[in-house]
Amino acid sequence: MKQKIIRYFKNVFGTILVLTIIGIIVVISLNGSLEYGNNPLNVNLEKEGPYVFYDSDSSLTVNYIRGNKTDGFYLEQTIHSANATVPLSCKFPLDSSSFSFELTSDFEVPASSYSDNQPILAISDIESGYKTFRDFLITHKVIDHQLNWTFDQGHLVLVGDFVDRGFSTTQVLWFIYKLEQEAKEQGGQVHFIIGNHELYNMQGKYQSASYKYYAVASILEKQHHELYNKRSFIGRWMASKNSMERINGHLFAHGGIHPEMAQYDITLEEVNQINRQNYSKSYYPKPEETVEQLIISNRKGICWYRGYFKDDLSQEDVEKGLKMFDATAIIVGHTIQWRVNKLYDGKVIAIDVKHPKDYNKNWPSKDSEGLLITTENYFRLKGNGERIKL
Repeated sequence: MKQKIIRYFKNVFGTILVLTIIGIIVVISLNGSLEYGNNPLNVNLEKEGPYVFYDSDSSLTVNYIRGNKTDGFYLEQTIHSANATVPLSCKFPLDSSSFSFELTSDFEVPASSYSDNQPILAISDIESGYKTFRDFLITHKVIDHQLNWTFDQGHLVLVGDFVDRGFSTTQVLWFIYKLEQEAKEQGGQVHFIIGNHELYNMQGKYQSASYKYYAVASILEKQHHELYNKRSFIGRWMASKNSMERINGHLFAHGGIHPEMAQYDITLEEVNQINRQNYSKSYYPKPEETVEQLIISNRKGICWYRGYFKDDLSQEDVEKGLKMFDATAIIVGHTIQWRVNKLYDGKVIAIDVKHPKDYNKNWPSKDSEGLLITTENYFRLKGNGERIKL
């Protein structure tokens, strides 16, 4: 009897061990990870903000959340002229740091094309990871330890999906806003390319947002979708951005260019204009096929396309889109990779990797990566500062 019991437990534990090993192999083979060790500071809302909303075309209100769950929450509010320059700050609870910036209403639609032979650093799919984003830029000397722009006249290209799936969306967006202003003062550029998760937020689809922002919306006495709508300052700013840009001969888009695009005579500026006109509209296919439907499609569209990795494309298929926009290569995010890498004879460079999270750990541990483009070479940049020629 005793031997039967021992044999039974051996079989049970052996089965569990085998299933565990299979699970680990599957997770690693799919480039996945297990999250653990959530830090409770992820939902610390004291001094969370700012959340800025237009009261009218002439005035706006700046909101900071104060308080805690024990004593209750309240809003610290100030009202300003919509044309005023307002000094603001944004707190990051994890390390009790903050950064300051000035709120100005003079943001404008960026150009679609740039040519100046300056270096380009591109990174994508940060997914609300402020610390990861900040530290990567410090390591690669885009900013210094005081978070000041040090990339001179270089281009920092953010290839979409900087929001959702994390607890630092507000910090990430205001940090981009701050860097954009500082870069411009020194002749540099920050290019915030819209991805499908930015579209989610502008369209009121918040299924991928952290539960933290349900609480934020409630304290602000708003619905979640109002955080980034047309009454929101950061929402208007985000809606002014492009979905695709050409910089020194390289295209940058979150998803990519479907081969069907080549049948239309359309410019880069027109692609961006069509996308901007539809940022706040959810897409559902219609019977007729038009260039507008192709551009905004949630399967074939610029912000959504995964064909470089999922479809059976030829080299010619890939190069059709590059030729129509006079580009040598396209840099994309959206579809996760083991590492930054070149595909299709270097015509496609994929830079979406699994970045570390701010408030929890991952197993296997992850390391950020980005891409550096100089006049002669491509480099894979690692979070530890390593630079590897592609």
